[in-house]
Amino acid sequence: MMTRGLQGFSRVLCIGFPLVGSFFILDIPSYIGWSIIPEEYYGIALLFVLGNAFLVYPAKRGKARDRVPWYDVILCGLGCAVGIYVTLFYRKIIWEIGVITPDRVIMGLIAVLLVLEGARRASGWIIVFLGAGFILYGRFTWLVPGMFGGEGIPWNRLLNYIFLDPNGLLGLPMQVAAYIILAFVLFGNFLFAVGGGGFVIDFSQLIFGRFRGGPAKVAIAGSSLFGTISGSAVANVATTGVITIPMMKRIGYKPHMAGAIEAVASTGGQLMPPFMGAAAFVMAEFIGVPYREIAIAAIVPSLLFYAAVYFQVDLEAARSGLKGLSKDNLPHFRGILPRCYSFFIPLLTLLIALFALWFPAGKAAIVGVISIILVGFFQPGTRFRFGWMVQALESTGRGLIQLFLIISVASFVIGILNYTGLGFVFTMFLGMISGKNVILLLFVAASASMILGMGMPTTAVYILLASLMASALVEAGINVMAAHLFIIYTAMLSMITPPVALAAFTAANLARSSFMQTGFSSMRLGVGIYVLPFLFAIWPILLLKGSFIEVVLCSLSVAVGFLMFGCAFAGYLFNKLTMIKRVLAGLAGIGFIILPVEPFFTAGMISHILGGLVALGLLLWEWRVHGRKQPEAGLERLGFRSEPQLENMKQ
Repeated sequence: MMTRGLQGFSRVLCIGFPLVGSFFILDIPSYIGWSIIPEEYYGIALLFVLGNAFLVYPAKRGKARDRVPWYDVILCGLGCAVGIYVTLFYRKIIWEIGVITPDRVIMGLIAVLLVLEGARRASGWIIVFLGAGFILYGRFTWLVPGMFGGEGIPWNRLLNYIFLDPNGLLGLPMQVAAYIILAFVLFGNFLFAVGGGGFVIDFSQLIFGRFRGGPAKVAIAGSSLFGTISGSAVANVATTGVITIPMMKRIGYKPHMAGAIEAVASTGGQLMPPFMGAAAFVMAEFIGVPYREIAIAAIVPSLLFYAAVYFQVDLEAARSGLKGLSKDNLPHFRGILPRCYSFFIPLLTLLIALFALWFPAGKAAIVGVISIILVGFFQPGTRFRFGWMVQALESTGRGLIQLFLIISVASFVIGILNYTGLGFVFTMFLGMISGKNVILLLFVAASASMILGMGMPTTAVYILLASLMASALVEAGINVMAAHLFIIYTAMLSMITPPVALAAFTAANLARSSFMQTGFSSMRLGVGIYVLPFLFAIWPILLLKGSFIEVVLCSLSVAVGFLMFGCAFAGYLFNKLTMIKRVLAGLAGIGFIILPVEPFFTAGMISHILGGLVALGLLLWEWRVHGRKQPEAGLERLGFRSEPQLENMKQ
């Protein structure tokens, strides 16, 4: 969405928001004897968000960006008033939470309208329809037939509840946003401000650029590293794609394929630990486990996802005869080495604080920010300068406005679900229509998740479906963490699935390619994100819920399956494959991803035997016919060396 680039009061709010948030995340008030309850801090956050949303986001596209109209000034004042009201009066309100007074109803109405209008400006109409639809459902429940009907909630009680009750606007999602998401967004922006983003690309080029299809592998590596600190697929594409997409086109990748590779790699960045995006932090609070456990559980699926992308990219490069970057186009190790500490020291600090010292996630991220500031004082470009810090703070404040508005709308939804009992009823409904069939239930959940994700942010989709569907998945026998990760993964399918496919759309613009062609190529390359949620939902071994040997064997089996899928989609194994051989490779891949583990042990054993025989037969045949004729290209066929390097090795 278009934003205004204003100075003055708006800029002060942008800079002040992350500073004030860090003050509370580090729990400094308790050290100075200032007693404050969390809801009072949430009120301060609402002041910054609602007070600045209408200054940053104009009402319509094309409106003046250098001045603020009178009506936005009024909305800004009302937003500040909502935040001040919560901050000053919530300590009294909490003791009489059920008491309904005119001032609470009026302020509740103002807060709801401001949040919905702010969300419309920042994220579009769909999330507004979602929030307004649930609010209207809560009010007019008696109009809904069957098991989803009810008495309905009077307007005064409804507004009082969703505005002031701890299960509404000031509930769990707001807690996650104020104490965790804020800190990690700040960490990411500070890391980029000291050159972390540029280092990621240069480091990826140094490691992978010389291999065949090098720029595509740079995109994969760069987006995975970038994703650990951004947690946004579209932001990944916009940042790394401006560099990697032109490089891919330059060595011979078709524009739509270059865009698809970047879109898929960037979508995977949102799944990559240690920072997996806002939805993962909300998930940690939903299921009541430390965030670090979610990050650890997500390691194997994220690695398998990138393995699936890598296999296809490498085989596509081999099929098209694409080479790596020349030595002259690669960055020098000596040039990168002095910059590596600007990325790895803060990231290592964050990991130690989070996984070794067991700091709360938000506090660990702020410790990481402090390490970035210290690193910045010893770096030539930022030494003893403060402009980069101010810029990082401002970027953080601007980015948080949209996130908090989305979280606020999602909080309305949770409030209505809790008050009406709709979540419980929906769980029963899913059990009835699926007949307790786990596979069918997973397909229903995945379809709903993908459809909702086509117009809504991943976090909002997760919050809605975690409230509606997670219980049904768990009751069907699916592991709790697997059920919630399943929802997060499937919520992101829309990033690369037409007709919306925001990541593919952004990449297509950068590549100047057909959006639909880029989108369908993204679906092919991103086969892992379509398959993996079902695999770890049925076999939680892939989430490290088993012995070391079991995890390794099952992971290798899935990796081999993805390799065979890569051969089928790329149409290559030592040489170009006929359509029949591609079908056989695809069938072999299916055989390997059906794991010989309960509840499908027998089916898994049979599929592995059949898949293994087909894969082995295809491999031996292709090697006998094509591979033995070109032994000098063996390393290159596996993607380890570019052709010029092999010539140098011979000499």
